[in-house]
Amino acid sequence: MEKLTLERAKQLNDSQVTEEHLILHAKNVMYAMGAMADHFGEDREHWMAVGYLHDYDYEKFPDEHLRHTKDELLAEGVPEADVRAILSHGWGICSDVEPVTNMEKSLFAVDELTGIIQACARMRPHGIVDLELKSFMKKFKDRKFAAKCDRDLIIRGCGLLGMEVADLAGVCIEGMKPYAAEIGLLGTEGA
Repeated sequence: MEKLTLERAKQLNDSQVTEEHLILHAKNVMYAMGAMADHFGEDREHWMAVGYLHDYDYEKFPDEHLRHTKDELLAEGVPEADVRAILSHGWGICSDVEPVTNMEKSLFAVDELTGIIQACARMRPHGIVDLELKSFMKKFKDRKFAAKCDRDLIIRGCGLLGMEVADLAGVCIEGMKPYAAEIGLLGTEGA
């Protein structure tokens, strides 16, 4: 396998991940990564596949996240570069693999960012469908809102990408909007 396909990523992830909130998170990251691939002119499906698989071992090993990823995924035929990208999203937290490619930097940044986007969209009558960047940034700056999402990590990821938070958020929000129903972000009136 030259690169991970979306079909294979779904087979692998779905064999390990059963909790609904983790599946939703995988989808949020997947669509944000697709948007980032478009932004950088890269292979959309490939980036989505890596995004979908990024938390492969989290449900079974939440306290040992990413320690049960490398050997298992390599044994399943996932290319080394894709495994490295997955490991890099935990850089400085539970991994010492530094993000160096645009894919790795994007995954590092959007993992936490999608959590804030999701929280913001869930509160709105029409969810992410009409979420404007200005509204999102107001919530982003309020550190009490979605407090478990590490804003400093997002800012660090943006620094790696050479992007402002607003620019990254704009790409991800627009990339996630077409999938609002699938990712549970139709809002309080659309649910």
